[in-house]
Amino acid sequence: MLGTLSCNNEVDYSARDINWDRDICVTCLMGLAEQEYSVHAINTEGKVIWFDDLGCLIEYMGYPEWETFNGEESKIWIGDCDHGGWIDAKEAHYRYGDKTPMGYGYGAMKHANDSSFDFNTTIQRIKDGITMREAFLKAKGISVSND
Repeated sequence: MLGTLSCNNEVDYSARDINWDRDICVTCLMGLAEQEYSVHAINTEGKVIWFDDLGCLIEYMGYPEWETFNGEESKIWIGDCDHGGWIDAKEAHYRYGDKTPMGYGYGAMKHANDSSFDFNTTIQRIKDGITMREAFLKAKGISVSND
């Protein structure tokens, strides 16, 4: 992406607009479907990568490419599933049970409620397999292995 660095080499970490004709999920290679569940990360060099579901980001965090992308130092934005716009993914609160583009089932919100989770808890839940993904894949006719 051109123009992400200013003359003083400061990275622009502001949320980006989706280019619906071009932006795809770096994990599953699907076109972004819904801004309310899309995620993007901006690294220390100003490079932006996109995900169409929070679960795709969590999956990508397990790949070596996440570290070469400066993963831990990246700014992560996620769509606000209640009000639209972008919110800081690390400060968001997550509810479980949403119908998301890749079936992981987590929607981000600005404000906590009695049944919401913080970012780190949500990451762990997805890693532990507490998702709606299996039902999502079965509904699509995709066989699910339990290896």
